[in-house]
Amino acid sequence: MLNQKDLEAFNILGEFCGQRDIPELTTAALQQKYKISQADVFVLFGGSILYGVDILVKAIQNKVAKKYLIVGGYGHTTATLQQTVAHQYPDLQTSDMQEADLFAALLKKRFNLQADYLETKSTNCGNNITYLLDLLKQKHIDFQSIILAQDATMQKRMSACLDKYVSADVKIINFATYQNHLTIKNHEITFTKDIPGMWTPERYMKLLMGEIPRLTDNTDGYGPQGKNFISHVDIPEKVRQTYLFLNDKHPQINRPSNNLYSS
Repeated sequence: MLNQKDLEAFNILGEFCGQRDIPELTTAALQQKYKISQADVFVLFGGSILYGVDILVKAIQNKVAKKYLIVGGYGHTTATLQQTVAHQYPDLQTSDMQEADLFAALLKKRFNLQADYLETKSTNCGNNITYLLDLLKQKHIDFQSIILAQDATMQKRMSACLDKYVSADVKIINFATYQNHLTIKNHEITFTKDIPGMWTPERYMKLLMGEIPRLTDNTDGYGPQGKNFISHVDIPEKVRQTYLFLNDKHPQINRPSNNLYSS
């Protein structure tokens, strides 16, 4: 049984993984931190919850980038996303849609907006990035700054993956599609914020627990010393100890990698 101390531990993992480098998606925030009024590219990744569309809309309305892309084919979160969209928007035929197509359909239906380009073939964080870079090259889009918006549980890994492929002078700007905290209300585990399309607490915790081993730069992780999928990530000792505490106490809450979506 999880208690409030356990949930506070999960919140430490969530704050670490769900990185936001600016407090809000505005030109003023970009100017203050990076001395730019617009990023060259804004990317929403399909692994996010549905609220990612709202984040993309804010980006478009606030003109924070020159080009807007949605990236995502069929991965480990797609079936859940399809079911959620089908439940909320039964008139949309979601069964054959890839993640980017789903988000684009919602963007059009809810806000009558569209992204500049979609990438619909990628299945994991690694080829989310490599296919994105291929698309940018194909469309002759040069960039020195790029905003990444991914599910909070996977934001840190997505950024580290892009960092592996671009030069050090490219500004990678993180803006996780949500920030939320677990708590207990009426003897049930829930979230402090009611965010549309939010994972169940159980799924959210499992996603977080799966990230720390992936981000850890050792022989089992995704960093240069392991599978070399991402650049090195510094994991603070507090985060490492928090993960070890949770893994020891609740070993059933973890998410091993799924070879079905490897490339």
